[in-house]
Amino acid sequence: MSHTFDTLFKGGTVVNQDGIGMADIGVSQGKIVALGSLDPKAAGEVVDCTGLHILPGVIDTQVHFREPGLTHKEDLESGSRAAVMGGVTAVFEMPNTDPQTTTAEALADKVKRGTHRMHCDFAFWVGGTHDNVKHIPELERLPGSAGIKVFMGSSTGSLLVEDDKGVAAILEKTRRRSAFHSEDEMMLRARKDLRVEGDPSSHPIWRSPEVALRCTERLVRIAHETGAKIHVLHISTAEEMVFLAGHKDVASCEVTPHHLTIDGDEAYKRLGTLVQMNPPVRGADVRDALWQGIAQGVADVLGSDHAPHTLEEKAKPYPNSPSGMTGVQTLVPMMLDHINKGHMSLQRFVDMTSAGPQRLFGIVNKGRIAKGYDADLTIVDLKRRQTITNQWIASKCGWTPYDGVSVQGWPIGTIVRGHRVMWEGELTDAAQGEAVRFN
Repeated sequence: MSHTFDTLFKGGTVVNQDGIGMADIGVSQGKIVALGSLDPKAAGEVVDCTGLHILPGVIDTQVHFREPGLTHKEDLESGSRAAVMGGVTAVFEMPNTDPQTTTAEALADKVKRGTHRMHCDFAFWVGGTHDNVKHIPELERLPGSAGIKVFMGSSTGSLLVEDDKGVAAILEKTRRRSAFHSEDEMMLRARKDLRVEGDPSSHPIWRSPEVALRCTERLVRIAHETGAKIHVLHISTAEEMVFLAGHKDVASCEVTPHHLTIDGDEAYKRLGTLVQMNPPVRGADVRDALWQGIAQGVADVLGSDHAPHTLEEKAKPYPNSPSGMTGVQTLVPMMLDHINKGHMSLQRFVDMTSAGPQRLFGIVNKGRIAKGYDADLTIVDLKRRQTITNQWIASKCGWTPYDGVSVQGWPIGTIVRGHRVMWEGELTDAAQGEAVRFN
């Protein structure tokens, strides 16, 4: 017997660009083909979503999955498994691997490694450097390329572009929106003596708000001069939010769940280097200012900045300890908990994790629940209460700064192009990840 739909998602509350309401979703050959009140007899499989909310698939536009070169702490398979366990249907992965993703060959290698081995769909940022400037028009348009990513601070080797001339040379070549780690490397070098041996709470003193703000001011000025569009990653200061509100014509920006959740004044005492990040987690006053940036519409997207290191590496005494923590698997539950606490609306979350990334980066056929779009769905139970544990974390490094944190709101299902890859905490389909496409 032939069916109109391969799968019918029945009885859920759909959250979309046009509002929130009950609707069934009919899927065929990986695409959404119908929305409305649909006949279950017309489907090969019916998935009961009664009492659940169905969101456009969550897109995490900043993760570090460490492959190739650093696969003892993560690889494309394990990182993407963590993503779908947490309700994330697509990721943009960063170029600071070994070798770095700065050439067409390195990008093609990553795409090959990820295809049908990653559990979610993917794109890869290509590192902009002093050496590959002339190739940027090609690199940002290659299959699987999310665009150009530049480290103005906090990096090593050729991925670091700390000077205005080098940044301008890159932005003069870009046509897509480029992403930036914005901390002033010259100031970081000058302030190194502010790091206190064995005291990670000195990390945000060394990497002060001024270090971030000065770099973002430089970056925005260069963007205006070159006519380029920029995306400032992981905003961690109140001052940057205020400044960027006046420059939305050239600059979009990202906030992370850890900067929105963790109070550094408390967390460094309790968790030490486990909350050491670049840019740093700061105090509750800064956290409140970032929420204000969301409320005022300045912040455009949520990214996890998933950057795993092993517990052994993290146990090194500061400042020899590496910066970074897991985040892709906890993005959805932590933010659903914030939604339940009234910190943001569910529709604002959807805009910052699906429609927003689609709009900023020109993603094709993803970012909303609409006929003809990929059937990427994040299905959540807003009422479920659950405790996040290290045991739940699928990342190779096996830990989260939220171990023992109880939340309300939980990912129930992850649907990637019609494939139900995660359901009720279990992987339910083979890895079938493919490269995200762009306009």
